[in-house]
Formats: sequence, C-alpha cells, structure tokens
Amino acid sequence: MIYTENEILQYIEDNDVKFVKLTFCDLYGRLKNISILSSELAVTFERGVRIAAKKIAGFEAAGGKDLYLFPDAQTMTVLPWRPQQGRVIRMYCYIRCKDGTPFEGDSRHFLKKAMKTAVSAGYCFRFGTSCEFTLFHIDEKGLPVKTPHDYAGYCDTAPDDKGENIRRDVCLTLEQMGIQPVSSRHESGCGQHEIDFNSSSALKAADTFLSFRSAVKSVAETHGVYASFMPKPLRNDCGNGMHISFSVFPDSDFMEERVTESMDTVKNAAAGIMKNIREFAMFTNSTVNSYERLGEFTAPRDVIWSDEEGSQLIRMSPDSGDSSVELRAADCVCNPYFVLGLMIYAALEGIKSGEVLPEKNCGSERLPGTLEKAAEIAEGSGFLKRYVPESVLEVFIRHCREEWKEYSAAYDKGVFEDQKYFYTL
Repeated sequence: MIYTENEILQYIEDNDVKFVKLTFCDLYGRLKNISILSSELAVTFERGVRIAAKKIAGFEAAGGKDLYLFPDAQTMTVLPWRPQQGRVIRMYCYIRCKDGTPFEGDSRHFLKKAMKTAVSAGYCFRFGTSCEFTLFHIDEKGLPVKTPHDYAGYCDTAPDDKGENIRRDVCLTLEQMGIQPVSSRHESGCGQHEIDFNSSSALKAADTFLSFRSAVKSVAETHGVYASFMPKPLRNDCGNGMHISFSVFPDSDFMEERVTESMDTVKNAAAGIMKNIREFAMFTNSTVNSYERLGEFTAPRDVIWSDEEGSQLIRMSPDSGDSSVELRAADCVCNPYFVLGLMIYAALEGIKSGEVLPEKNCGSERLPGTLEKAAEIAEGSGFLKRYVPESVLEVFIRHCREEWKEYSAAYDKGVFEDQKYFYTL
C-alpha cells in the first residue's frame, strides 16, 4: 500500500507507532538509519533531519556541507521483527543539502534521475532480482563461525535443508512489509539459499532488495544463525550473487499495460550493457572478495550471452519472444541504486546507437579480475563520467584503491577478508 504523508501521520495515531526509522545507505550500499519519535515526523517531513556527512562512508562528496534526510512517504512499512506495542515503522529517505537541492552522492536520487531519463527517451524499465545468501553457525560467544548451517544442495528438502523454516519466516516477514517474494529454495552451496522477486519499477526493486537484506539478517538472528551476503564466503564452494533481470518497454505501451516491446529494442539494450559492463564492474562488484566469486562455478567471467544454463554474463532468449534479460555478474553487497541506474543508462545508449548483440557465446572481453583493475577501468571510463557526478566517482575509485591496498598489504589475506567482509556483510 502506498501512503501519503497525512495518511502516515494518521496511521501512527491509530496503530501505537512510537518510533520512525529514517533509512538510507552510504555510497557503497551499506544501510544506515536514524530513529526519531513518531511525534517528530510531521516536522521531519517538512524540514528533514540533519546527519553528520563526514561520518558516513563516501559522503566526502558533500564537501563539509550539512546534509538532511527527507523521508519518502511511499516507502513506509512496519518492521515486523520489532515490538508490536510501541511499533516501529521505516521509510527510505532522499538526501538533500540545506538549500533543498539533492545531494549528488544520494544514490537513490541517482536512480530516480535515470528512470526519468528513460521516460524522457520513451522507455520504461522493470527489474526483478534473485538474491543469494549463506547461513552459518554461531559459537558460544554469539560470534559467527565459518561452519555452514547445512550441507544440502540445489533444491534439496528437509531434513537435509536446515534453512527451510528460516526462508519461510523471511518470506512471511517480507509479506508483512508489503513485499511479495516469488519463490525460495536451497541453492547449490552448503548453507546457501536464494529468494526471488517479481519485476517492479527500478526504484521499488532497489528498495525491495535492501529490505530483503535487512529482513534476512534479522530473521536469521532470531533463529540463532548468521546470514552472510559475502560474495565468496567459502573458498571451495559457490559464491553469493544477485541476478538482475529486466525488461524494457516503449513508454506508451507500458502505460497501456501491453507487453509488445520490440525484440530489437531488447537486443540493443542487452548489447549496450555488454558494451559498458567492464566500465561499471566497480559498482556491480564493489569489494576485493567480489572478484573471487567471478569465474568460479557458474559465476560469469566472460562478457558473453546465451539462452542456455552456464556461466554467461547475460542470459536471454531473444528469438523465443521472451523479453527478459538477466545480468548475472552483480553480488548482494553492491549499492543497488547505482547498479540499476547504470544498467538503465547503458541500455539506453545501446538502444539509441542500435548496438548490435554479438553472436551467442561469442566475445573476447572478460570482466576485470580484481577490484584494482575495475577501479582502473572506471577511472578511464567515458560512460561513467557521463552519468556519475565527478566528485562521487573520485570518492568511489579512491575507496576501491584503498581497499585493494589494504588487502595487498595484509599478511594473512584470509583473515583480512573475514574481518572486512564475513563479520559485516
């Protein structure tokens, strides 16, 4: 259900809501929030809430200016895992400067701008996600250990699949939040699970993904296990990815609820993403650990497409009438607003230029092999410079290089990755 500001204020009075979480993410996709008393929400809608930008990763782009959170009323949801007396609601926020102008490091605003660009060009995009995570045991001190919760395989059933009830509770929790998962299952890796979501607008898909991540962490904790979205938590097992499917519609057709988009448009859009994917790999795969997943098991490395199961970058069936395109490179620790926005821009460039889709399973390019290489490619990218604000791109590249430098200097790289990623992602 979509609420207006006045409806939310009435909902608070009628449903014993005491706290409001104003949620946003830093430049790299990590969720942050400030809690306010519900009595302060009316003023907050009007004036926002100030945050200390210098303390938020990647917000150096603010240049020392004050930043303010403004809640998006349309994203209001109750948090089911919080107390039912003195309830807690949550809203995602836009980030603005004191004069009301959007903060250029606000990735949610970045995606909304990309969506408007698509509509201006005559197209609408719909995105769906398939998200993987791994469950691990917790020791007697309450700390996660790298022992998988089970040793089941793809689509296995209980009792081998010990995460069945956890997935069930995640899906039920999301339903209570107004989010409808499509399916869930045990994946191929030990303790690994996947939950899939229907297509929606780009902004809703990104919001849903972040809500999903939060719900999985919270529900897993209530079951006494630890959920990790680390791209490659176990050296010799499958990594955790996020497969992003999209369809593109001529705007007039979409508004009339028709699905008659030209397959040529879909091919051009997919070709545009293939052409630019190396340049925005730093965004789809934003950690050192991300690149240990790529090229392993069925995770992609080569920039190719296919309509068959395999390790291709893009899976699609352009000659079957199926208009869906699936990008298989991203992982679940990315900032979804940047990733979906950049996918829209790359697809639009492909459509505008009539980019030709290569032959199936053909292509000589590969995704970057390391975060260092991804940052190098991003630095020279004309594509990124056309869409990502200069100050934001500089901060992102510097962050990736510093992370690579820390990793390279680490004596025990496994310990570095555990401390940097396993205990936090």
